[in-house]
Amino acid sequence: MFRSHGPAYRTQFGNRMLPSHLRAMQDIARCRTETLGGQVYPGETCQAYHYSDHSCKNRHGPKCQHDQAEQGLEDHKSLLRPVPHFMVTLTLPDELRALARHPQKTLYHLRLRRSAEALQELALAPRFIGGRIGMVGVLPTWTRALHYQPHVQYIVAGGGLSPQGPWLPSRQDFLVHVKPLSVLFRAKFRAQLHKTELFPLVDERAWSKDWVVHCEPIGSGEDAFRYLAPYIVRVAISNNRIITLEDGQVTFQDKDSATDHTTASTVTAEECIRRFLQHVLPDRFIKVRYDGFLSPGNRHVLAKVSTVLGASTVETTTTGQHPDGTEPTHAREGPRCPQCGSIVILVETLRPRSRWPP
Repeated sequence: MFRSHGPAYRTQFGNRMLPSHLRAMQDIARCRTETLGGQVYPGETCQAYHYSDHSCKNRHGPKCQHDQAEQGLEDHKSLLRPVPHFMVTLTLPDELRALARHPQKTLYHLRLRRSAEALQELALAPRFIGGRIGMVGVLPTWTRALHYQPHVQYIVAGGGLSPQGPWLPSRQDFLVHVKPLSVLFRAKFRAQLHKTELFPLVDERAWSKDWVVHCEPIGSGEDAFRYLAPYIVRVAISNNRIITLEDGQVTFQDKDSATDHTTASTVTAEECIRRFLQHVLPDRFIKVRYDGFLSPGNRHVLAKVSTVLGASTVETTTTGQHPDGTEPTHAREGPRCPQCGSIVILVETLRPRSRWPP
């Protein structure tokens, strides 16, 4: 789709596109082609040669994220503790959703930072937990139909550490009330946005509406991390969801989240590219955030939590390594020959072609 229809799309809209969008289109079109070079492997038994083109390594490339998603899932599961967990979802009203398309980095950061502050402040209240909670937050921006719907989702451990140190558990089925969380989130977001030049652009109705917030128990949290894994590492649509690309029309699988029923949606290639690009994140924007005792600076507190709760999981960092720098036990083995099944050994690296055509 990007190779066949991307040039026409850039010709029509290129002067209005963000640099990150242009780079994503270019990288995805080059991905796994001889333009980026590659490697040559012979099968150990059959001696047949196999060629592997290099990937673009762009985080929005659908071919480059599967292994990272599986690795990321294992790393995040290691943060779970033997306590009930909760999924907290916070959204913005429509009046702010349209604004978030342009100064994305500012609005996305405000959304993540202010929502985490509101949730921590409410959890510190004695009537809820009375201690500092730990949570992992991510910023999904897409629906299964690729529509733009940015919101914040947190996986939160059911309990927190008091200032004096003891573990304070939450109830099995309750974390905090969503009504005061919604009000607090709205107030913090508005106060911070008021310091920017974007505040006058906001429709005043946004500040009088109820901001939708959900909080529900999710058991151990493992299934929730599996649910969020595509949003943490993968992209808005993967190649296996695209059914056909014919005559300038793209047909892809679409699942209704309410009924779990899978249907097929057909749009023009131009519209599909547009929908995909609105989920390309700004440069160097970190969409996964850790807060409380799960923040990177407080990971040492996890050992204390584990001691109190009797947990014995092995800690890993988000880079897939143990704290001592060694590789985890679930490291991926080398590639295998598709004909004889033997492990293949690199014998030659192919240099990238000189230039990608304009």
